[in-house]
Amino acid sequence: MNPDKPAPAIPGITPVRTRIAPSPTGFLHLGTARTALYSWAYARHFGGQFVLRIEDTDVARSTQDSVDQILAAMQWLGLDCDEGPIYQMQRLDRYHAVVEQMLAAGTAYRCWCTPEELDAMREAQRERGVKTHYDGRWRPSRGKTLPSPPAGVKPVVRFANPVDGIVTWDDLVKGSISISNHEIDDLIILRPDGVPTYNFAVVVDDWDMAISHVFRGDEHINNTPWQINIFHALGAPLPRFGHCPIILGDDGQKLSKRRGAVSVTAYQDAGYLPESMLNYLARLGWSHGDEELFSAAQMVKWFDGSHLAKSPAQWDPVKLAWVNAQHLKLADDGRLAGLVAAQLASRGVGVAADERLVAMCALYKDRCSTTVELADWLAMHFVPVVPPADELAALLTDAVRPALVALRDRLAGCDWDKAAIAAALKAVLAEHKLKMPQLAMPLRLLLCGRVQTPSVDAVVALFERQIVLERLRHL
Repeated sequence: MNPDKPAPAIPGITPVRTRIAPSPTGFLHLGTARTALYSWAYARHFGGQFVLRIEDTDVARSTQDSVDQILAAMQWLGLDCDEGPIYQMQRLDRYHAVVEQMLAAGTAYRCWCTPEELDAMREAQRERGVKTHYDGRWRPSRGKTLPSPPAGVKPVVRFANPVDGIVTWDDLVKGSISISNHEIDDLIILRPDGVPTYNFAVVVDDWDMAISHVFRGDEHINNTPWQINIFHALGAPLPRFGHCPIILGDDGQKLSKRRGAVSVTAYQDAGYLPESMLNYLARLGWSHGDEELFSAAQMVKWFDGSHLAKSPAQWDPVKLAWVNAQHLKLADDGRLAGLVAAQLASRGVGVAADERLVAMCALYKDRCSTTVELADWLAMHFVPVVPPADELAALLTDAVRPALVALRDRLAGCDWDKAAIAAALKAVLAEHKLKMPQLAMPLRLLLCGRVQTPSVDAVVALFERQIVLERLRHL
């Protein structure tokens, strides 16, 4: 945090309060995770509060599984909230009370249009070549006589949007944005079943929760004029809005399930570290000079809402793997041992996260991009390997085979540490007049199933002696 830096003054709201408000109709995806990160970092930078709200008014599609996944993803990323989770469906009484106030004030009205009437209205507008919109037939006005409400039809409640003027705001990302009220109509704020719509509920929530700054995707820009007008109708202070461009897939198209828009927790399962995901997500739309690698704490120190990109960012799985590899190198080996043990357990390989596994992580992690790759390397120490027959035939020559037998005999009785194993290797090389690659490559292949590994003496020392002797038994 930077407590010495004053927060921007917002009329009626002094502390910085941000929020993330995912809908539990699916998993927490990358775009929402990035928005959550920006909101969290901004609040932390200014010593403010970060609120988690679950927008669950889409009753038909909201699920508890989605809620659980969202909460798990936020916890894994380390985006801790100061308030929440707050559920909209637990606030219905509040929304109804505000609707009644708006009806009494004339800023909202009931509409009894049936779906069939609305379809006919839009079809007639399309035939005339005009933009489809609600025509205000139930909107009260001076001198207008409204029809009697039809029997058996439950009304919706609509917001009486201003008919003239322009809605303008200074966006934290896009700069000044203006949209004419002629472009928007009287949106529904309360459905016939009493459940509020998104644009209304979000305003009441942000008002009640004293949200000062709203970061969200730029697909919400067209919603913002309605929300600003509702804020004004309620006499509520406006938050500052910042609309971040979408994230594109590596093919330049909008992210989809086929283009990387999988759940955040899928990246956890794939062996990425949370600090790597935060680092990479932060750079998809924000920069601090030329810094490519940084911690969450550094981002909090730097993230003051400036330097947010106005253009879409492109998801690059190769760059993410590189970022993760760099953080993997810096990660505590004991922590990695726990992650690798969990990866191996998912494959049915029970391994303790003990000192030996910690040492393995330290030895192999520089060669890996994910903990899955690290587990791939370490698995050879615990499960049988099958050396490729063609490679083994090429390396296991008549000159090398006796040397491996001699090495096996020396390894059976020497101290089991890197120095003693290195001495055994050196002695066998001298006895059989071989160079290190001639002995080390077939040894690696027999023990590890591959010819490229870290220093062979260090690798052998991390195996259990009996496994080494067994793999060298049939020469």
